[in-house]
Amino acid sequence: MNIGEAATASGVSAKMIRHYESIGLIEPAERTLSGYRVYSANDLETLRFIRRGRDLGFSIEHIRQLLALWRDRSRASSDVKRIALEHVEELEAKMRELRAMADTLRHLATHCHGDARPDCPIIRDLAHTDEDGPAPVASSSRRSGALKGTLVG
Repeated sequence: MNIGEAATASGVSAKMIRHYESIGLIEPAERTLSGYRVYSANDLETLRFIRRGRDLGFSIEHIRQLLALWRDRSRASSDVKRIALEHVEELEAKMRELRAMADTLRHLATHCHGDARPDCPIIRDLAHTDEDGPAPVASSSRRSGALKGTLVG
């Protein structure tokens, strides 16, 4: 099948297929005499594997490692599990970061009057620089103080 058909069948765009080939994530495709890429059923399985890994948020490097393990029939499942659990830790750390960002924005929005007045804690927080010290609502202790009605900064 050609690259367009492989893209449709695998859910990986033709552009990404070419990219994966260029970074060595997949083997270069066979070519016709006229230079067109030709993909096999095996190539399609690999592309679907990559797509599923990306859907689960694995990095390219983790997918590279998982592909090697997938191809290695003598692999230890503990190696696969280690990669998966590392990724879970990364996802959980990202979730904590996103939760903290959402909490900060929710707090700032709660303390913004949202009217015609120019004073706005959201703008004040965004304008805060590292030279000024810690951001007014970045820590939970400052946030709890602000929840009592006193904004710092």
